[in-house]
Amino acid sequence: MDLEIIRNGSRASSKGPADWFSGITRIDPLFSAKDPARAAAALVTFEPGARTAWHTHPLGQALIVVSGLGWVQREGGSVQEIRPGDVVWLPPNLKHWHGATPTTAMSHIAIQEQLDGKVVEWLEHVTDGQYRA
Repeated sequence: MDLEIIRNGSRASSKGPADWFSGITRIDPLFSAKDPARAAAALVTFEPGARTAWHTHPLGQALIVVSGLGWVQREGGSVQEIRPGDVVWLPPNLKHWHGATPTTAMSHIAIQEQLDGKVVEWLEHVTDGQYRA
């Protein structure tokens, strides 16, 4: 058994799929879970106005904001502002969304664990009304 170095630029960036995101997003994978580990992480960049759809994570999710200005909201809660250096913990199965503000891009590292091979349950898109509320 040996350590592994994943070199910067060795994994391709991808556009955030329209089924899961509104607006322009980019996903840069950082690492994937390898048995017996369950954690995976990606750097996600949201252009102004871009956001995720509503979703849940079976074992929760941690977000580490690295640049810009963003918003996060749990179902039934108010929109919360997030800034570089903030760490957001989203408990298992909590319905939520996150993304950039209307005028400022935002990037965060998203860390989540898989349960039975699944890390996320994607739901409906966040409407413009919900986003601007």
